[in-house]
Amino acid sequence: MNKLAKLKYLPNNFEIIEDGDYVICAISGQKIPLENLNYWNVEEQEAYFSYVEAYKKKEEINK
Repeated sequence: MNKLAKLKYLPNNFEIIEDGDYVICAISGQKIPLENLNYWNVEEQEAYFSYVEAYKKKEEINK
């Protein structure tokens, strides 16, 4: 498919709003296949490629 998905991020999972097979990391801009999506921020409604990007975002918010 190779289509950008639109998701609603929830505390323990996510809801697919528009079908697709990947989302974009809010920090690095990398494509994240939905089957590999493990890190996101519910308040910001953002996805992160890995714990590294999630940590960077947390540090930004806490400044």
